[in-house]
Amino acid sequence: MKFRNFPIYRIEWITSTFLIVTALLSLTLVPWFIATYHAEVQGWGFIIALFVFYYYATGFGITLGYHRLFSHISFKAKWPVKLFVLLFGAASFENSALDWSADHRIHHKHVDEDEDPYDISKGFFYAHIGWLLFRLKPKPPVTNVKDLEADPLVMWQHRYVQWIGAFVGFVVPTFLGWAYATLNGFTSPWLTATAAFLIAGLLRTVVVQQGTFCINSLCHMFGRQPYSRDHSARDSGAVALLTFGEGYHNYHHEFQHDYRNGVKAWQFDPTKWIIWTLSKVGLVENLRRVSDSRILAAELKEKSRTLGMDIDNLASRLDQRTRELKANTIAAAHNLAKDLAGRAESLKELSLSKADVSNETMSELRGLLNQAGEMLESLRRADAGSAA
Repeated sequence: MKFRNFPIYRIEWITSTFLIVTALLSLTLVPWFIATYHAEVQGWGFIIALFVFYYYATGFGITLGYHRLFSHISFKAKWPVKLFVLLFGAASFENSALDWSADHRIHHKHVDEDEDPYDISKGFFYAHIGWLLFRLKPKPPVTNVKDLEADPLVMWQHRYVQWIGAFVGFVVPTFLGWAYATLNGFTSPWLTATAAFLIAGLLRTVVVQQGTFCINSLCHMFGRQPYSRDHSARDSGAVALLTFGEGYHNYHHEFQHDYRNGVKAWQFDPTKWIIWTLSKVGLVENLRRVSDSRILAAELKEKSRTLGMDIDNLASRLDQRTRELKANTIAAAHNLAKDLAGRAESLKELSLSKADVSNETMSELRGLLNQAGEMLESLRRADAGSAA
């Protein structure tokens, strides 16, 4: 659609203005202030600590609160936890928990379809931020958050979300910067307060928002799909580092009610660790998690679907002599793909019936996955050697 024909009424003026102005100020005013006043501002250690605290507090307000608690009800929380994530979630300026959850539940129900609020098939820009800037069609009535509408704390935040966000996200860090400077007898408390506003308030808001937006865009474009290729969601360790564990998006779309996103022990998911810790002190309960056997069944099924295609793709690039030398590996890989498909179905049936699966069986099946990976790696090396 050409810009001159774009209907002006579709622009979300308030949202667009806020997102664009805060981003521009973060890229211009913040660097200018630091370059101009870095010598005069006192208390840089406190300001950086304040930024880090707000970055994590507002980030967890989204990941632990808006996402895993309210959108997916992957655990239940006591009121102190709810209040914390609602206050700092508002300070992320990503709308109320009610509206955020409504959009996100629609995303999961209609992922990659036209009804998906941030449908990646409409392009990176649209999925990342465009869906917030332009109202492409009338927004349907919110009918999928009746459970949240019954929660008084959620509805209180929904009614006053912008006021709460402005106070917690901008006023409080500014005041803390001024108070810290005054108590320490700094010569220019308002310079410290201004630095706190710009860095812990403004810059932090933009950084947290862009991290969240990356899940909607980058995690539907780049990364691995070990659990399913039926949708565009992908696992990205890099995005997980930015978003407190939310980057393992392929897993999340397959098992959206699990309180964990980084399900492997080595995956970076501090949100999962905090939820688990809170459960140990009685502040959250009823943690929902998918069984190891069901997760492995999904991995086996996906590997069985892709192994044959990956092997054929690699084999097609080999020269005749190398293909003959690797004929046994190619045939074994195709047989293994068939075996994995059968094992996946059997394991899924066992997991759904809640039958016990022995550690020996689980270890054997993981060994088959490793074997598939070794076969692929062997052909990749042969492909590289053939090309050389």
